[in-house]
Amino acid sequence: MKIRYAAKTDVGMKRNHNEDYFSLIEDEQLFIVADGMGGHASGEVASKLAAETVGEFYQRTKDEDATWPYKMDRSLSYIENRLACGIKLANFRIFEAACRDLRFKGMGTTIVTALIQADKIYVAHVGDSRCYRVRNGGITQITRDHSLLEDYKEAKPDMTEEEQRNFPHKNVITRALGMRDTVQVDIKPHQIMDGDFYLMCSDGLSGMVEDNGILKIVHNGKSLERVVAELVDTANRAGGTDNITTLILQCVAA
Repeated sequence: MKIRYAAKTDVGMKRNHNEDYFSLIEDEQLFIVADGMGGHASGEVASKLAAETVGEFYQRTKDEDATWPYKMDRSLSYIENRLACGIKLANFRIFEAACRDLRFKGMGTTIVTALIQADKIYVAHVGDSRCYRVRNGGITQITRDHSLLEDYKEAKPDMTEEEQRNFPHKNVITRALGMRDTVQVDIKPHQIMDGDFYLMCSDGLSGMVEDNGILKIVHNGKSLERVVAELVDTANRAGGTDNITTLILQCVAA
C-alpha cells in the first residue's frame, strides 16, 4: 500500500497553550497522536515525551529484542508486542518524570498510534484519543474510549443518545499514560483496503464534531491538507473548547 498523510494541530478557541502533540516515524510507517493533561506546561511535556519515547524505542529496537524490559504477550504477534512495549515504556517514563519533579506531578497523556505493515494497520491506544476508519461511504470508530461514559454504556446497553450527551462525567478518562507505573495497552490489527482513510484525533475534534460531520469533510474530495485544516476549522467554529489535533492516512494500492 502507498500511504499518503497529513496532520494539523491547533490550540483551539479557549486554551492559551497546546498540550496535544503528533509525530510520525516515516521509515517505520508509524503515526502518533497524543493529548496531554495536567495543567500549566506539564500536559505538553507528557504528550511530547510519549511520542518521543515511542520513536526512540523504535529506532533502538530495529535490530535487537523489541520487548525488553517487558515480557512477551503470547497472545500478540511480534509486531503488536513491539508497539505495545513502546507505549508501555512511554508510560513509565512519564510516570517516572512526574515522581521525580514536583512541577510535573499528576501529568499524563492519552495516545493513539497507527502502524502500517504491508496490508495491515495496527492501531494501539490508551485513553480517549481515537482512530476512525472511513470506507465505502461510511465511518467507523475502531478504538474504544477508556472513559467513564463507555464503562457506563457497557453497564447500561439501552442508554439513549440524549442520556449520553447529558452524562455528567463523559470527559473523565479511566486510563492514560503516566497515571501509574504500568498501563494496559489496547491493540488490534485491521486489514487495509484500497481507498481506506484512517483518521486519528484528540478529543478536541471528536468532542466538537459528530462522526457524520467528520465523514462529510473526509469525503469532500479535497487534498488531505485541506481535509485536516477543515476538520480543525469546523471544531473551532463549534466552540473549540480544547486543543485540536487530527492526522489522516489515505491508503492507495501501489
